[in-house]
Amino acid sequence: MSGLASSSSPRRILLCGYYGEHNLGDDALLEVLNKQLPEGWQPLITAHDPGAVQTIVPRGSVVNRRSLKAVLNSIKQVQVVILGGGSLLQDSTSVQSLIYYILLIVVAQVRRRPVLLWGQGLGPLRHAWSRYLVGRVLNGATSITWRDTASMKLAKQIGIKTSMSVAPDPVWTHQMGEHQGGGNIVLCWRPTNLLTASGWSLLLQSVDQLSKRTGKSVTWLAFHANQDANLLETLNEKGLVPHTLAMKSNTVVAENIEHAQTIFKEASFVIAMRLHALILAIISQCPSAALSYDPKVEAAARTADVPCFGLEQLPSLEVVLTSWSECMKHPPSKRHLQNIREKSYEHERVLKLSLAKLEATISL
Repeated sequence: MSGLASSSSPRRILLCGYYGEHNLGDDALLEVLNKQLPEGWQPLITAHDPGAVQTIVPRGSVVNRRSLKAVLNSIKQVQVVILGGGSLLQDSTSVQSLIYYILLIVVAQVRRRPVLLWGQGLGPLRHAWSRYLVGRVLNGATSITWRDTASMKLAKQIGIKTSMSVAPDPVWTHQMGEHQGGGNIVLCWRPTNLLTASGWSLLLQSVDQLSKRTGKSVTWLAFHANQDANLLETLNEKGLVPHTLAMKSNTVVAENIEHAQTIFKEASFVIAMRLHALILAIISQCPSAALSYDPKVEAAARTADVPCFGLEQLPSLEVVLTSWSECMKHPPSKRHLQNIREKSYEHERVLKLSLAKLEATISL
């Protein structure tokens, strides 16, 4: 007996991710994934804050992602499981997170629910047992799309032989906006252990001088409400923010993706540490630069051909300031952006093809 429902049953699909955690990057992924789902599939979404998610997917229902038991039980209610975007399979932030997703995949496979990975980043996988387990469970996946070549390379290294493809992050296909410009310099920064006091000081002095040169104020846009909202205040308390920059700075907590895109649309320049803030700023056709705390940010910057400095090896203040000053004069190329977007639609193509094949099985 197949684990798939009959053709008369509603076709329910479990969307698993870091949703409803007040991180706009994951909200953007969910928004794109929901738009790419074919008609006839009813989403059940793993989320912490149901309200935040149901604003994005009004037709969706929610299961508490922080309750592993509830999520595993919900697999019985669906026909297909999707790991939707982000770097869910990694052991650098916590081993518990990796075990959570491995258990989810294993239970889905035991219950004969097809598992699809959509727009995923893979790794870091620092432990040998992590690489072994991920390799084993993903060889049972129905289809996989990776968001960068490093993930595809790692997948092959750990022995994954499932049908796989690679394309730029799905959020590149998010709705484009026409840039107006003329507004503030916007910082989408996050707390990080990669920066020492001297590293923070170098970046803040660079922003201060850029602000003085251009006469622009600075908006600190909190892309992850829980993590980023107090960053300016924290750095100021440590005496790292130049007085002139502090006087020209204000923090704005992004309410939703549309709010963030409105700010990017009006900004003169965006300097982003957050991956999806960088992508959405470039989609808004705003001059943008990246600060990389993770290879995924560097990969996106390289894809878009925008300046990027790694936080662990920052150049001199003069080099940073010269790069940013020059970057401000050049909005992203529309032709290049369109090319990235066309490649990114590979995630949607594979998703729809995989679900169409599964629907054929359901109909039998």
